[in-house]
Amino acid sequence: MKISTKGRYGLTIMMELAGKYGEGPVSLKSIAEKNELSEHYLEQLVAPLRNAGLVKSIRGAYGGYILSRPPEEINSGEIIRVLEGPISPVDFTEEDDPAKRDLWMRIRDSIAEVLDSTTLAHLINYQDDGQHDSYMFYI
Repeated sequence: MKISTKGRYGLTIMMELAGKYGEGPVSLKSIAEKNELSEHYLEQLVAPLRNAGLVKSIRGAYGGYILSRPPEEINSGEIIRVLEGPISPVDFTEEDDPAKRDLWMRIRDSIAEVLDSTTLAHLINYQDDGQHDSYMFYI
């Protein structure tokens, strides 16, 4: 499964709102400028997030968007599903080989577990500890 710009930019919107949670509404214009994104595109993405009840819009001169729940209560899986649809690495059917079907289901479930256990609070409070597994190639 490849997450498109819809999912990535939608997560950006939500992280920006989470970072300002409790401080009042945030305009899409400010999010677009800070992240060098198209305000028009962000407007298209925020509509399904609002319809899903993840954000609320505030009208007026100092309006914008706020999270509908605290950042600790919104996980990245909710956001990705709203913008990308169901999480699945491949479309598999009953006719598929059972071993392959089991593999695809385990991959799907692993992706869902990571997304569903990662809240907006985790994302905005992320600290890089430098303890990443990485590969060094020598030629």
